Amino acid sequence: MDFQFLIDGVAAGLMNMTWLEALAVFFGIASVFYSMREHIWVYPTGIVSTLIYVWICFEYKLYADMGINAYYFSMSIYGWYVWTHPKANQVVLPVTWLDGKGWLISALLFAVSYPVLVLILSNFTDSDVPYWDSFTTASAFVGMWLMAKKKVENWIFWILTDLVSVPLYFYKGLILTSFQFFFFTILAIMGLVAWIKSSKTYAKA
Repeated sequence: MDFQFLIDGVAAGLMNMTWLEALAVFFGIASVFYSMREHIWVYPTGIVSTLIYVWICFEYKLYADMGINAYYFSMSIYGWYVWTHPKANQVVLPVTWLDGKGWLISALLFAVSYPVLVLILSNFTDSDVPYWDSFTTASAFVGMWLMAKKKVENWIFWILTDLVSVPLYFYKGLILTSFQFFFFTILAIMGLVAWIKSSKTYAKA
């Protein structure tokens, strides 16, 4: 691997980084950090980050990612409500695993959204990365929905999203954002482990 290329890319990215991208990265990392700990601040920090990325993605012609960030915003409001309004017999919304029906719904959400997004981006926009952009959007679409439901599997979809987002944003010249998603991948793996442990604790309660 050409590490000098990576070093030069990071240096160039930092030089070209806007204060807006830096702010989005900061709040994005904070949101994932709070999500790992099942802390309600995952949503207000995430809302700030996603609103900024709606504008950034529009500027860089990442239209599907622009749409998914708008979706993040609405789902953050929904998740904020769900997390703070557990059932009458629950103190907090517990972390649980998907059942068969939940997996079927998740698979259908991805299977339907991905080809639809590819079709739209390929035929109605000037996107030069319709397949990559659509994949990260479809997987994140499912991940955000599962996070609002506090399902362990949300981290699996975030890991997929992050792994593809790293080269996507690097290719588009958003170097700092690319490294943010690399860091997100590590945090998502840690989050998966933490939520597996948490689900066992809730199951024993």
